[in-house]
Amino acid sequence: MEVQTTTKLALVYIGEDQHFAHAFYEHEGITLTVFKNAYDASLALPNLGNINAIVCENKLPGQSGIAFYNSFFKPTHQQKNTSFILISDDFVPKTVEQALADGIDDCYNKPVAIDRLLNRIQFLKDLKKKFAELHIDGSDSKPTATYKPRFFKRSFDIVFASLALLALSPLLLIFAIAIRLESKGKVYYISKRVGSGYKIFNFYKLRSMYPDADQRLKEFLHLNQYSGTDATQENKERVHETAALSSINDVMLISDDAAISETVYIQSKMEENASAFIKFDNDPRITKVGKIIRKLSIDELPQLINVIKGDMSIVGNRPLPLYEAELLTTDEWTQRFNGPAGITGLWQVEARGRTSKMSPQERKELDNKYVEYARGKFAFWKDMWIIIRTFRAVFQKENV
Repeated sequence: MEVQTTTKLALVYIGEDQHFAHAFYEHEGITLTVFKNAYDASLALPNLGNINAIVCENKLPGQSGIAFYNSFFKPTHQQKNTSFILISDDFVPKTVEQALADGIDDCYNKPVAIDRLLNRIQFLKDLKKKFAELHIDGSDSKPTATYKPRFFKRSFDIVFASLALLALSPLLLIFAIAIRLESKGKVYYISKRVGSGYKIFNFYKLRSMYPDADQRLKEFLHLNQYSGTDATQENKERVHETAALSSINDVMLISDDAAISETVYIQSKMEENASAFIKFDNDPRITKVGKIIRKLSIDELPQLINVIKGDMSIVGNRPLPLYEAELLTTDEWTQRFNGPAGITGLWQVEARGRTSKMSPQERKELDNKYVEYARGKFAFWKDMWIIIRTFRAVFQKENV
């Protein structure tokens, strides 16, 4: 794979794997500083200036890479513009989950393809730079205005969500029991989503897939009904019931309805092309109960908890999974994050009755249009109009 770097990269490697460190030197445009342990690194890092990424072994003399991140790197200013990549010979899922929850940018199991790792670092560098531009106005260095829900909207959200949860709790209990009886595992799942102002929060849904959905994906790849650019028009809304799926030569970022190759994902970002997704007709990873709760949108009901917590609103733009939000860093896309995140929104109701799939461009325009609504005079009444239309849209066949 060709390394798609646009500028020189300043990297730090912390660890004792000389062969791994030497692999960086074979690439032009890489400035590498090596430390054998966390103690030496902690003393020198404040004096190194701008570092694009720290690649750190999880097994370090006297300390783990995660512990070094939490005790030294995370509390310092460096985390604002420096990526932290953790590598190991034997990561287990719980370790990766904990690392990502702590805020570590990425984790890799050895052997790691250096080209692929450098592409990831370059991507993270560009992303952090863009996020900084979104939050800081270069002309006067003042933070940009963030969206705050108005009194009537927030009051309606709390009352509506609370009453709905109370009324629907028997239904939720019945389906929770049904999910548990059909397959072992938690009846719910939590994924990370990006909402208003690029705020990352825990997103709640009822589980509609088998716990071993990633293994089932490998078994049924021959059923893929889309490839190439045909898949770019497909709905990528349901995501992250399972995390990353590793194969022999690549990593698959998978969702309820789709899976995207990490390599394709990075290339699509660099080349500004659409990503290739995998979609199934009658997805065999979905449980019988899952098909019912999806059809009736019952799996979405736990999001009412997100509304009460203030992560979301009843009406707004759909919060995106992290890997999709990372792709939307151009000015025309980032406008959608200047409004509230919501359970239903403008593009969902506009999709009702369409004979063709709504394109990503059309969704973007409707998301941006809703942001204008949310900041306008009659925002509350336009929300009521969208809610009324949503009740009709729920019962149509198209997944909106």
